Amino acid sequence: MKKEYDLIVIGAGPGGSIAAKTAAKEGLDVLLIEKRQEIGDPIRCAEGVGKYNLKQHIEPDPRWICADLKGSRIFSPDGTEIEMAEEIAGGEVGYVLERKIFDRALANESAIAGAEVMVKTRATDLIIENETVCGIKLMHMGDEYEVRSKIVIGADGMESKVGRWAGIDTSVKPADIETCAQYLVSNANIDQEFCYFYLGNEIAPAGYIWLFPKGGNKANVGIGILGSRSGENRPIDLLNEFIEKNMPDAKIIEMVVGGVPVSGTIDRTIANGLMLVGDAARQSDPITGGGIINAMDAGKIAAEIAVKAIKKGDYSTTTLQEYEDLWRETIGREIDNSLIVKETFVNFTDEDLNSLANSLKNVNFTSMSLLDLLLALFKANKKLLWNLRGLFKDIVKNDVDFKYRS
Repeated sequence: MKKEYDLIVIGAGPGGSIAAKTAAKEGLDVLLIEKRQEIGDPIRCAEGVGKYNLKQHIEPDPRWICADLKGSRIFSPDGTEIEMAEEIAGGEVGYVLERKIFDRALANESAIAGAEVMVKTRATDLIIENETVCGIKLMHMGDEYEVRSKIVIGADGMESKVGRWAGIDTSVKPADIETCAQYLVSNANIDQEFCYFYLGNEIAPAGYIWLFPKGGNKANVGIGILGSRSGENRPIDLLNEFIEKNMPDAKIIEMVVGGVPVSGTIDRTIANGLMLVGDAARQSDPITGGGIINAMDAGKIAAEIAVKAIKKGDYSTTTLQEYEDLWRETIGREIDNSLIVKETFVNFTDEDLNSLANSLKNVNFTSMSLLDLLLALFKANKKLLWNLRGLFKDIVKNDVDFKYRS
């Protein structure tokens, strides 16, 4: 470890590793640090990711792909099943990853590109001079160091300490967090080519239960419920009830718990000499909680802007504003739309969810786009989905009659 780098990236998740790789390939001197001693462990997600977007960042490798999905099966509270092809099933359907291997593969690519990677290395504070971030204080193997840099990228997860140290409010209200629990189970006895989603306020208040195949008759079985709706229901208890009822032969071999921000983006993701990416910038999808691809996309954008800023010799927010603008125009727009959908759906009763599912019973999902699906859903349920009419207006001006008819 040297005393100075062009760029320091804090957090070796997908966003941080892509940022480090991108910057190193462009010739920057990069340090990537991770507080844990093993990158990718413990796992903190269902591990699903869309194929097309993943391939923009890394070539798929059988070593970290557990399942290649054809689509998803969604179950309403009354058991109505809707099957969707992969192309319209959402950004978390495509491959199911082995994150312990995948995250290490990404970090390895950053190292091959020229970045220095250090594990068991925890940032303890930022070095701030003249209101500009110009390095970090860190602890490695019990020893403390100060390392300077031109720019710092914070990829340190939800309620980012790096952001707070720079004066950015990264706090999340309990009502805006999905409280999650997940088991890895054997004897899953599910179709390994589909993921499964179960909806209902009794089994998962304002959330859902998921099953993601992991190969070899294993699966990730998890639950996420909105903090403001959980009441006395603990996610782990609801998950146990679901498994006892629906998967009596399943054997639990791993467990993880945690929280996912579903509140939409924070107000600011930059400061002088600093950018935030991934969960640190709350770039996860408010509906699914998924954030792997968003983090990777944001990491790439942030690194490209860092390269520009360093060549220019200007690390102020005036220069870094380009990162803020670019990710909000792309990732941010999708998150904003998802937030509108999420805030509508969390208020649905089980009867509402059953009505939506039943309206799609005879729809052919193999010959339609996601937009076609949403339009079909809207046309059949205008009263329930009236709050979403603006989303369709932005996409198609004349395909839907938006005049309300009760």
